[in-house]
Amino acid sequence: MSAVDDGIVEVDQTFADIIDFCLGCRACEPVCPGLVQYGRVLEGARAEISAQLPERGKQRRWQLGTALGSRGLLRAGSVLLAVSQSMGVMRFAPKKYERITTGLRRLSDRPKASIGHVGGSGDAGTVALLTGCVQDQWFRPVNEAAVRLLEMAGHRVEAPSSQTCCGALAAHDGETEAAHSFAAINTDVFSGYETVVATTAGCSAHLSGYDHWNENGEDLATAALDITVAIAKAIADGRLPRSQVNRGRIAIQDPCHLRHAQRITSEPRQILAAAGYEVVETDQNGMCCGAAGIYTITQPEASEELGNQKADQVRSTGVDRVASANPGCEMQLRSYLDDNHDVAHPIEWYLKAIEEDLAG
Repeated sequence: MSAVDDGIVEVDQTFADIIDFCLGCRACEPVCPGLVQYGRVLEGARAEISAQLPERGKQRRWQLGTALGSRGLLRAGSVLLAVSQSMGVMRFAPKKYERITTGLRRLSDRPKASIGHVGGSGDAGTVALLTGCVQDQWFRPVNEAAVRLLEMAGHRVEAPSSQTCCGALAAHDGETEAAHSFAAINTDVFSGYETVVATTAGCSAHLSGYDHWNENGEDLATAALDITVAIAKAIADGRLPRSQVNRGRIAIQDPCHLRHAQRITSEPRQILAAAGYEVVETDQNGMCCGAAGIYTITQPEASEELGNQKADQVRSTGVDRVASANPGCEMQLRSYLDDNHDVAHPIEWYLKAIEEDLAG
């Protein structure tokens, strides 16, 4: 990448293939003695590839820019997916979309979208919720759990309807125009909020770097908070309860953009422990599961190898309950684990536990 930047090496398909093979998991950052912000450098390299090889990835450019920024297109696509699931035709989809066909939750069981929601006492302050693009359509129960828990903790929760995709997937793939556009919209929408909560590790990590994507993005970058941090703090402060019920063991998987990009590891474990679970580690080194945004589509063989390795790590624990705080990781895990394993977000496991306690 330095050689390209210095004009020694040209941007060609070989260079693009090498850069595309990188997961962008950012596991190199915490251990780098030079404190290199590799994720930022990688995004810059991919932006240069996109600029110099415009014929490459036109479909991806539309998907990561136009489609993810359009709630109408996402809603229409999700309806088609829901119908396909109900009719049992998902198995006929191309193999490169296998993670979606096998790892997706049942969309017909979705609650209503959290976008536009306003509620809660506000005794503990107001928080804004980034509902996300794919998250808002495919993982609504996570957003619903976030709203309920934040309101139980005394917050007023607002999910502005004018928000859009955070732009993480576009930025990771070098589509800087779309990433800047999304950042400009969200910077304006969330202006004035002291806390902006995201329910996916990828989104919270990207929001925390908004000062790079918009000239006025520093305030939003400072306000950004992953939902696991918000809920763990509410539990520590006594605003959310701790279960006294022993619910047995649960395996945990650390999303790369939570563990490596944001150095967040203790909070998801604190939440699960407060729910009454004994947390079982699956990978002390935090190996990537192979989801990595659209990596399953662009590098299916490498993604499959990593997915199988991650699934083997989970199976070796003998535990059938799994917690993961990122939608891509959840889908990857579900794709390579059998139906006996139940995969959900840490806050979903926690909400279920305290609801069971309240029901007596």
